[in-house]
Amino acid sequence: MEERKNIPLDLAHMLPVLDKKFMELLYSLSPEEWQKQTVAKLWKVKDVVAHLLDGNIRILSALRDQHQGDVPEIRSYQDLLDYLNGLNADWVKAMKRVSPAMLVLLHETTGKPYCDYYMSLDPFGKSPYAVNWAGEDESKNWMHIAREYTEKWLHQQQIRDAVGRQALFTRELFYPFIDTLMMALPFTFREVEATPGTTLQMTITGDAAGSWFLEADKSKWLLTKDPVNDPATQVKIDPDTAWKLFSKSIRTEQVRDVVEIIGDQALGEKALTMVSFMA
Repeated sequence: MEERKNIPLDLAHMLPVLDKKFMELLYSLSPEEWQKQTVAKLWKVKDVVAHLLDGNIRILSALRDQHQGDVPEIRSYQDLLDYLNGLNADWVKAMKRVSPAMLVLLHETTGKPYCDYYMSLDPFGKSPYAVNWAGEDESKNWMHIAREYTEKWLHQQQIRDAVGRQALFTRELFYPFIDTLMMALPFTFREVEATPGTTLQMTITGDAAGSWFLEADKSKWLLTKDPVNDPATQVKIDPDTAWKLFSKSIRTEQVRDVVEIIGDQALGEKALTMVSFMA
């Protein structure tokens, strides 16, 4: 596996780990817990489980098997967003008639092939799907796989949050999630003008996370994990707030009392608007 050392975010091998946690979670749910409301306002636990199943089947069908359904002409980001939201809503509605036991069985059937497919890809090959929220018009497979990891982590955490199970805030599972989300930080600041060398430090508190640094260059903002002395702004966010905020499950006005901004308040406020999902 020597060649994998050069992959910026190598998360294909983490998908089975996350899937194992997910199946253990599903096996533990009581009938009442399947109907609990999640932070995703339109979806209960059962709906989120159905949505995750759609992800497995859609990837295996469209990418592994090269089977595309009816796809409208996509001319803008909003067209893409409307199309995906429509797919998601249609699937969840159809799954209303499917029992929790059947959903578990279908996850058992599709989870391993889904993980195996991503392990089979050339990480530096071109992905058919660009990671738009990171500002990419074209993405490598490694970035697409990292995005898939964040989707799987997010929705499992939504379920855990709803039913009061242990959160996925371990270093093994949470750090890859938040590290991928930070790829959206330069794109968030793309229209912000600042003196070259101006730096923002984003810190997710706790043992499972760390700090990221965004530095203004002449024409763009650069993301690094190398420490910078005297950043113009420091933003400190706890993990539970971070995953909800950057997935747009909660809004910036709801977190002002729990987020610490030191230094340039405008830069800090801008950082809080980062969204690392299609939303």
